[in-house]
Amino acid sequence: MLKFVLLTAAAAAVAGCSINPKDYETTPVVVQSAAGPVTCQLYTHDQVTWDRSVSHPDNMSVETADNLCRQEGYRVMRGESAAPAAVAAPAETDVVVVDAGL
Repeated sequence: MLKFVLLTAAAAAVAGCSINPKDYETTPVVVQSAAGPVTCQLYTHDQVTWDRSVSHPDNMSVETADNLCRQEGYRVMRGESAAPAAVAAPAETDVVVVDAGL
């Protein structure tokens, strides 16, 4: 009986935890690369596991775009400011210029 109570309590505790990335989304950012702009969806600023691209130039692979977004996530996580060559954008979107090495 005690095992059942402990198991039920553990299940209830885990059920209350959110593991859905959507719950941790931040405002998307646009990273400028040599191939063109990449829109990145970053998540919590404590890790970059879920950071990914949501749009990228046609001539860029998803893998390359996702890597750029993870690099941006690491930059944000370290608390570094945007690159000095950042260009203006709508108020709700940050723009960061990154050399993608393409």
